[in-house]
Amino acid sequence: MKHGMTILIALLAAGSMSASLAQSPPGAAPSAPPSSVCATCGVVQSIRHVEKKGEGSGVGMIAGGVVGGLLGHQIGSGRGNTAATIAGAGAGAYAGHQVERNVKKKAYYVTTVMLDNGSRRTVTTTARPGVREGDRVRVLSGNRIALLAR
Repeated sequence: MKHGMTILIALLAAGSMSASLAQSPPGAAPSAPPSSVCATCGVVQSIRHVEKKGEGSGVGMIAGGVVGGLLGHQIGSGRGNTAATIAGAGAGAYAGHQVERNVKKKAYYVTTVMLDNGSRRTVTTTARPGVREGDRVRVLSGNRIALLAR
């Protein structure tokens, strides 16, 4: 009885193997699983850091002019004092304007991704992205990038 059970198991195993071989023709490569299409996947082409100077509203220029005029007035007497006041006001106005523009500057990163369908997508972020050029990524919600592979 024990020997009969072993033969039955061997026959069942051989039958299941022949059934699996009959499904694919001999010499055919095993079929690959269907690949999922990703419309927002691609490769990072470039990452650029961009700095845009801020625009002055005039407040920095006025404040700088007043401070510069007050400091210039402390120098000399008579006509020298007047000239120092005017020069101090002019220099202070220029410096105040530049300081205001510097304070209001904007810095950001522009990442360009070449999508699998051939189109390009750019993503702008304030922080340095956690990807490098050549990385395989997915663009999420139009403004975020997820790393798929390095």
